[in-house]
Amino acid sequence: MSSVIDALYELKYNPFEYGAYIASFYSSVGECENNILLAPLIIPLCSHHFFSRKLQNSNIKSTIWSVFDDRSKHYDLQERINGFQKLTEQSIQYCLVNDWLVVDQGNLILRTSTEYNSALTIQKKAEKLGRLLNGHSVVEIYAFLGVKPR
Repeated sequence: MSSVIDALYELKYNPFEYGAYIASFYSSVGECENNILLAPLIIPLCSHHFFSRKLQNSNIKSTIWSVFDDRSKHYDLQERINGFQKLTEQSIQYCLVNDWLVVDQGNLILRTSTEYNSALTIQKKAEKLGRLLNGHSVVEIYAFLGVKPR
C-alpha cells in the first residue's frame, strides 16, 4: 500500500512539473543578491492550499503584507520548506538542463535564460509570487515569513 502512496506522491510532486514554477518565479523576481536562497520558498508557497488561492487571486496592487497577512497560516511553512528541499533541488537541476535558468555563481543569483524556450509554460502563481517578493531582501522575506533558510 505504501508503494501506491509513494507513486501518487511522485506523480503530484515531481521536478518536471515544478521546474516551470521555479523558472516562472525567477522570470519575475528580479536579480536581488543571493536570490538563489529564495528557491526553497517557491514550491511550499505555490502548492500550499491557502497561499495558493491567495496568490491566484492577487493583483498588481497586492503586496507581501496583504497576501501573507494571516500569520496563523504560516504554522507549517518551515516543515513544508524542509520537506520540499529535495524536490526544489531537482526542479532547479531540471531548469538548468533545459536552459530555462542560468546561475551567476559569484553573486548566487538565478536568472532566466535569454534564449526563449517554448517548452516552458508560465505558472501564474509562481510569477505572481516573484512579483510580490521583488524589491525585498532575502533576509527581510525570511524574517517576515518567520522561517529559516536551510
